[in-house]
Amino acid sequence: MGELWPVPDVLAYLAGRWRTERSVRDLASGLDGWFEGVTSFDALDGGGLLGHESGVFTWQGVTRPAERTLRYEPGGAPGRADVRFADGRPFHGLDLSSGRHAADHPCAADLYRGEFTVRAPDRWRTVWRVGGPAKDLLLTTDYLRETPGA
Repeated sequence: MGELWPVPDVLAYLAGRWRTERSVRDLASGLDGWFEGVTSFDALDGGGLLGHESGVFTWQGVTRPAERTLRYEPGGAPGRADVRFADGRPFHGLDLSSGRHAADHPCAADLYRGEFTVRAPDRWRTVWRVGGPAKDLLLTTDYLRETPGA
């Protein structure tokens, strides 16, 4: 797995712009997709960060614009955050104080299982395994800070 980098303050670590690359594999059909773009973590009024991802997603040879927004609110300690959808609904907790975190999110009858690993001061990864009657997916996202050392 490689060395983990503990993150003492998750919100300070995430703040800024990250190049974002995601592979999406449909394990049932064997089809693959790819997202390329940027995720910006900008300060929220009252604390926390607004994470906005924008780019293009290619699936079955068709490339389309894609975006999503998540809220990263302060958790119970500096190494922790509460991740919420843009509308405020809870998504999952995030604790990178050890450099690694696992999270679950039930979505209808499907279950999202995420693993977050910090690989370096300017590089981290998420791997989501989505299983259930509607989905059988593996999503791997790599984030690389646009301005290393920032």
